[in-house]
Amino acid sequence: MDLLGLLKSQFLCHLVFCYVFIASGLIINTVQLFTLLLWPINKQLFRRINCRLSYCVSSQLVMLLEWWSGTECIIHTDPQAYPKYGKENAIVVLNHKFEIDFLCGWSLAERFGVLGGSKVLAKKELAYVPIIGWMWYFTEMVFCTRKWEQDRKTVSQSLLHLRDYPEKYFFLIHCEGTRFTEKKHQISMQVARAKGLPSLKYHLLPRTKGFAVTVRSLRNVVSAVYDCTLNFRNNENPTLLGVLNGKKYHADLYVRRIPLEEVPEDEDECSAWLHKLYQEKDAFQEEYYRTGTFPETPMVPPRRPWTLINWLFWASLLLYPFFRFLINMISSGSSLTLASFVLVFFVASMGVRWMIGVTEIDKGSAYGNIDSKQKRND
Repeated sequence: MDLLGLLKSQFLCHLVFCYVFIASGLIINTVQLFTLLLWPINKQLFRRINCRLSYCVSSQLVMLLEWWSGTECIIHTDPQAYPKYGKENAIVVLNHKFEIDFLCGWSLAERFGVLGGSKVLAKKELAYVPIIGWMWYFTEMVFCTRKWEQDRKTVSQSLLHLRDYPEKYFFLIHCEGTRFTEKKHQISMQVARAKGLPSLKYHLLPRTKGFAVTVRSLRNVVSAVYDCTLNFRNNENPTLLGVLNGKKYHADLYVRRIPLEEVPEDEDECSAWLHKLYQEKDAFQEEYYRTGTFPETPMVPPRRPWTLINWLFWASLLLYPFFRFLINMISSGSSLTLASFVLVFFVASMGVRWMIGVTEIDKGSAYGNIDSKQKRND
């Protein structure tokens, strides 16, 4: 390991990232709270401001992937479709297999300049998580309970509110509903056989209702569906901890632009279309494992400097008073202050580990298992 690699793996560096992210995030959440005063006066101004505040938070995580880790992402796509990326609203359908696939989706949005306004379909519990969840609340993220009887109306209403959104955005959706594991895959394929659907080797059975209502609610506002299939070279199994340690990964992302006019409006036909899409995604993964590449032309969108500039701004603003505070605590020689310093260090350590732990595959949602069992019993 070289000197830079050794530095990146040090826990003190991780604490610095954690501190800057938490401190800046809470400041931004506070500013967002005050922007609520703008909502009844100028809703579109409120939205534009919160897009930029949201970027200040989410871009810090993208910075870790692109600048700290140096992870490379090659996009394989049609050269004729490429100029449209970032110039239109799009529904992004991304496979859900890796711990950092959400981060790669954010990186895709950042490379094309739409990260601040981009949306996800997220579980409702995340709305109560400080920083990220609160940030999403102010940017009108779409939350769901993942119980369709409850979600049908609320999700549709949230999506309809985005029809007049003033910024370009990607709406990222993991149609599989939960992260891929072998256990969940076995249960999912049991459901597929019971429903007479073709088996999938590398994906879970897609959840069609959420996708169908998204397409119906955003039709004539969203121009296309971007079918994105992500994989990593050399059987790499990327983790957020690896990114935090500065490990460089090599991602390949196959992006197909499908005009929204080609997606059926009828819910049953839309569901059948989505199942066919996932069969095609499975075939693309099969081809990747066989040849080591995806079809179409490989391209590398330029890495923009704004994520790094944003992090450096917050770091320069927050680190100096923090280190002054620590130096004063240590130099005081008081047993109480030293004990407080150890306690703060311990809490920060646990905080870093908790933030990493919530992304681990084996701690992913059990929703896929529960819902599949319910379907088999229906």
